[in-house]
Parts: sequence; structure tokens; C-alpha cells
Amino acid sequence: MTDNQQAAPSAPDDTAFDRPLTLSVLRRLIRQEWRGLPGTTLVVLARDPEGNGFSPFAAYDYAQYSPDDNGLVGDIYPSPEDLEKEAELRELFPAGIPDSAVPALVLVPLG
Repeated sequence: MTDNQQAAPSAPDDTAFDRPLTLSVLRRLIRQEWRGLPGTTLVVLARDPEGNGFSPFAAYDYAQYSPDDNGLVGDIYPSPEDLEKEAELRELFPAGIPDSAVPALVLVPLG
């Protein structure tokens, strides 16, 4: 291994692939597990849990997320603040935000 190569960090024990990852865990991963990775390391999102396609992380949004009945997929909604400020959003979401919606950092793939 050369000086420019890094060993891939392992996933922490409490990060399971069968439950959602919170911003708190992501922050810890960045601070502790991934701090040695070069700043040029590309962040890539998987299309699905089986790895049937990948795309670079390109944008983000702060929104509200409401899961469907099985809890594995769902929809995003504007934040209450954005909904209050923007009449156009109120027209798009006349019923408002579902009670099940929680604050979410939405990561958007490039493709």
C-alpha cells in the first residue's frame, strides 16, 4: 500500500443494514471512521439495497419524510417552514404534511 492509498474503514458495529441511518451516526462515521479518507473520495449512492445500480451523490435537501406501510420506502414533503412561506407549495400539498413525517436530510443522486 502506498502513502496515497488508504485501507477501507470498517462499518461500526451499531450500523446495521436493516434500519435507517440517522444524521448522528453519519456524523460519527465522518468524524471517526472516514476521517482518513482523502477529500477527493467520491460519495456514491446505491439505487437499491441489492446494489443494482449506483450514482454519485449530487445534491441534498432538508425535507420531511413519511414512510409507506412497510417502512422501507416513502415520500418527501416540504418542511413546515417552507410550506408556511411558499403559497405554491401549499397548493401542491393542500392536505399538508402527514403526521407520520419526520425531518430528513434527503441525498439526491446525480443520475
